[in-house]
Amino acid sequence: YKFLDENFSHRFPRCAAANHDEAAIDIIEIEGLTMQYVNNVFDEKASVLHTMQRMPTMVNKNMSAFFRNLVFWKPQAVISDFDSFAYMFAQLHGLPILSIDNQHVVRRCSIPEEARESDPKAFNTYKGFVKGKLPFCNHYIITGFFIPEIRDKYKSNTTLVPPILRQSIIDAKTIPAEQGEHFLVYQSSKSDTSLIDTLQAFGEKCIIYGLGREEKIGNLEFKGFSEQGFVDDLASAKGVIANGGLSLMNEAISLQRPFFSVPVENQYEQVLNAWYLEKLEYGIFADKIEVEALKKWVQNIPKYAKALSNYHHDSNMHLHNTVKRVLDEFSQKFIWWDPLKCF
Repeated sequence: YKFLDENFSHRFPRCAAANHDEAAIDIIEIEGLTMQYVNNVFDEKASVLHTMQRMPTMVNKNMSAFFRNLVFWKPQAVISDFDSFAYMFAQLHGLPILSIDNQHVVRRCSIPEEARESDPKAFNTYKGFVKGKLPFCNHYIITGFFIPEIRDKYKSNTTLVPPILRQSIIDAKTIPAEQGEHFLVYQSSKSDTSLIDTLQAFGEKCIIYGLGREEKIGNLEFKGFSEQGFVDDLASAKGVIANGGLSLMNEAISLQRPFFSVPVENQYEQVLNAWYLEKLEYGIFADKIEVEALKKWVQNIPKYAKALSNYHHDSNMHLHNTVKRVLDEFSQKFIWWDPLKCF
């Protein structure tokens, strides 16, 4: 919410003050689900408990926001980024819905057996969760750096597009990875105390984000949040060390940075991302961060850089064109619902 508010609110007038046919925007904060981690391991029970505790307040706030604000906008369609509340609003009011996310790749695309067998139980659990989250959207746009085959029965309403990149990444000035003088490390789990010792033993200069510290310890430099500072350090890094989260992986690959990925345990989405990362020779899929594995990865950086040199992003153009096409199709197929007629 903060990112959207800071980057978009000043560009357009508010909806209530806009002239007819004038572009406008209102950004309303809603609550979402959160995940709990212990030592870089996804804690399913703690996540469910935390969600249950927050659910009454979350539902009340979100439904209030929807009906207090959205009902007067006369919405014609809904775009959801894997958000259940937006999906339910669309279903409740008979609105067409466009899903834009990376998660539906496990449901609507053919995932190689080798990737599924890396953790069959986690794969089936995750696939079932995705299947039940937003099951009846009119169209699905799936984002990501890898492009699996869309399953035949879903080809008519599924489109694969490259990662969605923020403008600062698109505008970033890079240097060849082999010329980088530091490694960028992103680690948000403060409970994983072994990381610092491992990186010190690694010996290479590492710039570390995510721990909320600002200090230098030998070959390690800890930095606080700065969007432009992070982008600059990413674009000039020799490589990136992080978990299997897709956002940073997408950005690193788009900037042609070799990646050392350690997926969070019990999170198949990250396992799948890391599997494709290694399959495409963009980096390595590791169970944990160890000095020997890091050194082996560094030795292979020229190989990863060569593979990454063939990856080129389209500055979100395929996404923009697909969204426009789908919304145009919606306008021809659906009779718009006027919520004010209900009052």
